[in-house]
Amino acid sequence: MEAIQKVQGVLDKDIINKFKKDFYADEKNVLAQNVCTKIDPFEAALRRKTLEETQHVFNQKIEIEGKPITNQRSSGRCWLFAALNVMRLPFIKHHNIEDFEFSQAYLFFWDKIERCNFFLNNIVSTARRNETVDGRLVSFLLHDPTCDGGQWDMIVNLINKHGVMPKKNFPESFSCEQSVKMNQILKSKLREFARAIRELVSKGGSDGDIQSLISEQMTHVYRIVGICLGIPNDTFTWSFYDKNKAFHSIGPITPKEFYEQHVKPYFNVDDKVCLVTDPRPTNQYGKIYTVDCLGNMVGGRKCIYNNQPVELLLDLTATSIKEGEAVWFGCEVSKRYVAKNGIQDVKAHDFPLIFGVDIQVTLSKADRLLYGESAMSHAMVFTAVNTNENGEVEKLRVENSWGEDRGEKGYLIMTSEWFKEFTFEVVIDKKFVPKDVMDVFNQEPIVLPAWDPMGTLAH
Repeated sequence: MEAIQKVQGVLDKDIINKFKKDFYADEKNVLAQNVCTKIDPFEAALRRKTLEETQHVFNQKIEIEGKPITNQRSSGRCWLFAALNVMRLPFIKHHNIEDFEFSQAYLFFWDKIERCNFFLNNIVSTARRNETVDGRLVSFLLHDPTCDGGQWDMIVNLINKHGVMPKKNFPESFSCEQSVKMNQILKSKLREFARAIRELVSKGGSDGDIQSLISEQMTHVYRIVGICLGIPNDTFTWSFYDKNKAFHSIGPITPKEFYEQHVKPYFNVDDKVCLVTDPRPTNQYGKIYTVDCLGNMVGGRKCIYNNQPVELLLDLTATSIKEGEAVWFGCEVSKRYVAKNGIQDVKAHDFPLIFGVDIQVTLSKADRLLYGESAMSHAMVFTAVNTNENGEVEKLRVENSWGEDRGEKGYLIMTSEWFKEFTFEVVIDKKFVPKDVMDVFNQEPIVLPAWDPMGTLAH
């Protein structure tokens, strides 16, 4: 009788029985099981000392923080909220008003229109590059052709072309706050449109024929977005009372004129630069990078990343805040995060105590990027730092866009150790950035593939 050959790697009965025996041999596992089958495992691992030792008090803080705390609801618009939250601070101060929000819905509308057009034109360019529809690049583009997330340079594109307006002049809609159904409609149509475009390109269609087809397709996109979000007026009038109860009125004015005349003198998006920290050995510091097919506007600026050590990003963040300017930044928000208390601290949880193993910080930051364990996923705003007697940053205050229910009325607290592990990007005014770092922007950018983790969009 032929002997049964044991297949390498199979979880046979003996191995499984050993797992079970070893588990119950340690009474700590039984206790942890009793706890974690009843409550959130992350809550069980939360260190009590973290809560006792965390205080939302800072010795360096910007003069004015924005009101009200914003809420992106069930959408991926954090990058827009964070940008407008930074922008409103000098605007509120100049106009002497109590609270104010720019319309996130307005930029969201234009991002959807521009993003869909950008996607369709990417389909043209990839078809002409002879990329196959089932190849990695086109498959990646088709996977999520119009997500809500974004990057700083995409914000600059939108504001420079379309301007901004107050939230009262273009308020939220259902699909702003819960975008998933609108996105389902758009994704379905964009994939259908992509097939038609690739067929036309394969038949040798002229540039005119292709753009005519895209124009026809964009008519449908505009209608869908307009139905779901509403369509902003070409001009508006903004009336308000200042803190002294004095009446003011601006307009009729276009959104672009409003930005140019009433916002740009106090917050110019073109004066801000994006610095990232990517410690992977393949991506050198002191170089600039971009990502293939990443963007939101045909004819707009590319997403450009100036790669620098994380210590520089932290130092420049502190400098900006000390000089009174808040900082837009991107991070991986969910790691070592205590949601209810709004704490971002690498020591917040004791996973080895509960599970016998640690998580999230067992790989280096570079390896987390390489192995898909980490990427920038969320954008927020720094409004304060706390420094010790040596001037070193110990913790930072973070304005989020998830409403007032989490953290200290919507604000989070982040340790400097957490910053170094999970922050990937900051946007700093040029005047705070050293000349040698600014000179890096004169280089020709190195192009990373579309699926590179540095192309992950904040949502």
